[in-house]
Amino acid sequence: MLFPQAAYLCSVKTVDQYSFAGQKVLIRVDFNVPLNAAFEITDDSRIRAAIPTLKKIIADGGSPIVMSHLGRPKNGPEEKFSLAHIRARLAELLETEVLFAPDCIGEEASLLSASLQSGQVLLLENLRFHKEEEKGDADFAAKLAALGTFYVNDAFGTAHRAHASTAVIAAHFPGKKCFGYVMAAEIENARKVLESPARPFTAIVGGAKVSDKILIVENLLGIADNILIGGGMAYTFFKAMGGSIGSSLCETERLETCREIMKKAEAKGVQIVLPADSVCADAFSNDANRRSASSNSVPEGWMGLDIGPDAAAAYRKIILDSKTVLWNGPMGVFEMPHFAQGTKAVAEAVAESTGKGAFTLIGGGDSAAAIYQFGLAERVSYVSTGGGALLEYFEGKVLPGIAAVNEGEEAANS
Repeated sequence: MLFPQAAYLCSVKTVDQYSFAGQKVLIRVDFNVPLNAAFEITDDSRIRAAIPTLKKIIADGGSPIVMSHLGRPKNGPEEKFSLAHIRARLAELLETEVLFAPDCIGEEASLLSASLQSGQVLLLENLRFHKEEEKGDADFAAKLAALGTFYVNDAFGTAHRAHASTAVIAAHFPGKKCFGYVMAAEIENARKVLESPARPFTAIVGGAKVSDKILIVENLLGIADNILIGGGMAYTFFKAMGGSIGSSLCETERLETCREIMKKAEAKGVQIVLPADSVCADAFSNDANRRSASSNSVPEGWMGLDIGPDAAAAYRKIILDSKTVLWNGPMGVFEMPHFAQGTKAVAEAVAESTGKGAFTLIGGGDSAAAIYQFGLAERVSYVSTGGGALLEYFEGKVLPGIAAVNEGEEAANS
């Protein structure tokens, strides 16, 4: 089954199809990495993910000009959001010197980019120090574009945003724009699940709110064989079916939506599975009193914070019987150790399923955090780098950062 956005993905051009000799390559990456109080990187996986693309450009004799955002600065430059903190680690991973521009536009950035020699690397300061970045400002995009001769987008984590550096800038590079390896891998793996999944195909959808996952669940009704529901959103489903959920999270305005989803699933022959039991607490705290309960009979004053052992066992069996598995969203409040067992059990089942030959895609965000937390990232097929972007892709939306690179390319290359 092709989803509505599949057409604009049909001819994905990557860095492998170009030589970058003599090119000054503006490359949009996602270096939005966590820093501690001392501005030290606590997880460099996003930086490491971009290294192969950067090395390809350098090996060709091109000069990468690296653009990224970091955090959510509100009023211009802030020390804690400076990409200067990334520079040393990037240089270490690339095994070469990395020059740094203290602003992403302006005279110094222009001079540094103009004087770049073949194989040299320039890192620009945080794009979001300028409000124009998130506004998708055309003049700001033009100033960035003037720094380079070729554009590469390798930032899947921001592909769903029509920002200046992810979408607007691409129009300045007809015939000289493509995707990096991260973006290409994300697209390839998402298409594998959406367009030609080996069956049975099981989607695991978790998280707090039904409202956050309505579109992905409805889209998956047209392609999945099983949809396993976990997290806080499960209790809105139980309430919709007349269950007692105590103090568990519930979106009362979404009760009818849940009933409609269940009806559609039945009509399409898709099995929606809800957790039979829950680990409940009398407060939203890791130190709260705990007890197990049937998920549709949670006692008053108690709230479900994780799927229970019966649910975990049932989910494991379905996952192990699957040939394709998509996981988006945790099964409980896995940040609290006492309510992490359901998410851990699902993570282990997904890893085991991979070992049996299934294709398993971890959908970024909390699911990616969980798979890394439990040390299982190397035992699944692919861990997405972009939670929000992948979610919107599976909702059937066109991602501006991808569409902008593909737009006009057939005419430019004909």
